Amino acid sequence: RSCSPGRARRTNASRRACLVTRFGDIYAQERLDAETLLRTYISDMEMVQRIIYIAAVESFNAAKMAYRQFKIRVRDTLSLGHSGPESLEDTVLDYIVRHEDLHDVQASVNEVIRSMNINPKISFPPEIDFIVISTLIRELCRVAFSMQTLIPPLDIAFGTDGELFSETKYYRSFDSDFTALLVAYHVWPALMEKDVVILKGEAVTKR
Repeated sequence: RSCSPGRARRTNASRRACLVTRFGDIYAQERLDAETLLRTYISDMEMVQRIIYIAAVESFNAAKMAYRQFKIRVRDTLSLGHSGPESLEDTVLDYIVRHEDLHDVQASVNEVIRSMNINPKISFPPEIDFIVISTLIRELCRVAFSMQTLIPPLDIAFGTDGELFSETKYYRSFDSDFTALLVAYHVWPALMEKDVVILKGEAVTKR
């Protein structure tokens, strides 16, 4: 029996376009709002940018974990009475796309903040909590979760301090040394579809 494409597959292109746009909007708006907010507590701009970058990375990590757990629960439930015409995988995906509001975003936000609190690369004044940028984290968790429902899913590039700067993955920040070959630190992650860059990130290069 041939399987008809599910609703998730039929709407894949339009959902992908919306999510790519939204990720770009977060970079342009919520990221800058978070930057402004953090600058009231932290004078070191590098630390502010590191905090935001790590928040983005941890948001994707938390959202991918939440998606995997959600998908397992949905598959276990739907497999009991599944008969077609769609494949079980398509039926599961359709259900998740229709019921994304069941994703516990707050649990993902809490997980991100917990991970940030133990990250040795970033520090925060003890009287303040990373919860001050929870608006940014929440939006990133929501978008990252939705990106897992795409075929293929979207993810962010893995970045490390000291890596060779890639013109295809990143823009240099305005305060970079434009002759430097290595990334000092990342400002924003590149958005990827498998090995293809969909949206460039931002990095600082220094000698």
